[in-house]
Order: sequence, then C-alpha cells, then structure tokens
Amino acid sequence: MHIALNAHLLSFANTYRGAGISRYIANLIRGLQEFDPENSYTVFLGAKDVPGDFFGSRRFRPAYSRAPTGQPAVRILWEQLAQPVLVNGLKPHLLHSLAFVQPLFCPVASVVTVYDVSFALYPDSFKIANRLYLRYFTRHSARAAQRVVAISESTRRDLVRLWQVSPDKVSVVYPGLEERFAPITDPEKLVEFRRTRGLPEHFILYVGTLEPRKNVEGLLRVFSFLLKTGSHVRHLVLAGARGWKCRGVFDLIETLNLRRFVHTPGYIVQEELPWWYAAADVFVYPSLYEGFGLPILEAMACGTPVVASNVSSIPEAAGDAALLVEPVDVEAFSTAIRSVLNDDSLRQDMIRRGLLQAQRFTRRRMAEGMIGVYSEFQARAAKRARS
Repeated sequence: MHIALNAHLLSFANTYRGAGISRYIANLIRGLQEFDPENSYTVFLGAKDVPGDFFGSRRFRPAYSRAPTGQPAVRILWEQLAQPVLVNGLKPHLLHSLAFVQPLFCPVASVVTVYDVSFALYPDSFKIANRLYLRYFTRHSARAAQRVVAISESTRRDLVRLWQVSPDKVSVVYPGLEERFAPITDPEKLVEFRRTRGLPEHFILYVGTLEPRKNVEGLLRVFSFLLKTGSHVRHLVLAGARGWKCRGVFDLIETLNLRRFVHTPGYIVQEELPWWYAAADVFVYPSLYEGFGLPILEAMACGTPVVASNVSSIPEAAGDAALLVEPVDVEAFSTAIRSVLNDDSLRQDMIRRGLLQAQRFTRRRMAEGMIGVYSEFQARAAKRARS
C-alpha cells in the first residue's frame, strides 16, 4: 500500500515548534521505517531542517514544498489547495493528515490524527483565528475521514461526544517515548548539571508551555501554600516556552512574593530534558486538560516521581504510578507533593512503578498501532472491492 503523510508540522528546530506534535510525528515516522517492511510512503514536508539521515529506508520518499509552510497561513493554503493536486497526481491508496486537518476536497481515502480538542473545550486559551480554524476544520476532517486516530481514549471520547464522530472509526494510537529518556545514575554528573544550569540542589519541576490550560497559576498557588506550611524543598522550576496569555503567571509570581523561589529558564532543548527530569525531586503536572500528557511518562522514565491532575487523559498516561489529584484543589495538590518529598518509601515505590509504566509506551507499540490502522483500512477496502 502507498501512503502519503502530511508531515508539515515536523521540525527539528531547537524551539518549542520542535516539541509536542512535531515529536509525535518524528517518532512515528522513525517507527514506521523500523517496523513496517511492506508499505511505501511519500512524506510531505515543509521544514528544511530534517537531518540527512532521518529517512533511512528506501520505502520513504520525502517531498519538500517550495512554499514557506512554516508560516501558518501559507501551510493552510498549501494543505487546502496544493496538497489535493499533489495527491491526485501521486494517487496513493491513502492520505494520512498527521495534525488535525485534511483537505476539504480530498481526492483519495483519508486518515486524520487528532491530538486533543482543547480549542473547543478551552477556547479562551487560543487566539480567535486559531480557535475558529481548528474548530471548523478539525470537526469537518474528523467527520469526513475514513479513519480517525486519537492519541488517547480521552480524546476519542471527546470526538464522539462533541462532534458525534462514530466510535467505530476512531482508533487510539498512544505516543511512544524516545530512548533518551532514562535514569541518570551518576550523582556527580547531576551535581555538575545543576551547577552549570544554576539550579538549586532540590527543586520541584514543571515542564510545558506557560498558558492558562496548563494551570501554571494554580501550581504557583500550590507552591506558595507548600512554602507557608513548611517544606524543605523551596524552589520551583517552570521550564517551558511562554504561551498565549502567560502574563498572568509572571504577575502572580510577584503578587505571591515568589521571585526568589521560582525559576523560569524558558524552553528546554529536547536533548537536555532527561537531565532536568533526573535532577528534580518531583515532577508536577497540574494541567486542566491534555490530549495525552507525554511529560508525565518522560519524567517517570528518568526515575522521577510524579504528581499530576486526575483529569482528561492524564490517568491514561500516569497509570498507577503517580499521585493524581484535582487540579484546582490547592491543599490536596500540596499534600500530595509533600508526601512524595517526605516519605522515602512512597517515593521509591513511585519510582519503581513509574519506570514500569513508561516501558509500556514504546516507539514499536506506537508504530505497530498505526500499521494496524492502515491494515484495517486496507482490509475493509478489499472487502468493499469484492462485494
């Protein structure tokens, strides 16, 4: 089977654009190259920063656009106008749109991946143009595609509930972790890492975009409560790019007099992330909504215990390895963090469970899940052809 992949959001730039969806796409393509010996692929790309050795299989042919599709407006025009023409010329068996949206007029059968529906559930977290575009085009794509891939059961339920997408056509393919996320067992190297990055010996870590949906302001209130009620860990690191409406985070740091205790290093390059996780005493993820919550597994894979929200897809990622609490319950969240910091027996059990949980989410399972989606599509197409 010949499959065209729209991978225009793939980027290897060391900026926030190289995180999130881009990492999912990169890991999927690597996995398909490694574990799919049968299908052939044409990969539509816009970014020119793809490493020369990224496509190591002859079954994968990159097709770069001359248009500057790193600009959202240009990418949208390419997807809706140029892509259908290219697909019609290639005549693949299937077009897989890897980020929310497929062409309104798609000349071949289609699959679309939807990561979350935060733009519908938390509209105030998005600029108006982004929200309207994603809401209309994602809803249309999810209804029009022959198959929909969600990255969690939570997102699958949202698609069925909000837009009446048939549950029978939505498959869940969980993300896979990159191999670099693993414990760092040399304490001297961790001491040196903290020193070179200006980090305290003990700290609580959050990794993610600073934006309202991530509930970072709620985390600051939790941390303030923790300090007032006594804690030997007196530093919080908020590692992530500044997102839409992030000003409130910095205003609250000042209001709560936390400037001495809260560190905001900005976006962390992917290669360094395991060191930040391993250097922390506990990883916290207070998000109000997630399509999956991959940082939870990254922290677990690095041997760091996790305290997180108990909402949306987060319990799927965390399994039984994290302490899960209501994201808006300041006292409960503070109590959970304190338990991890003060109870060494609990801490060691959470580390053990976390390492086991992280092992469930591999690139191989991710790739095999997607190959299963393609195989099911092929089987149904063959059945229709015979009838």
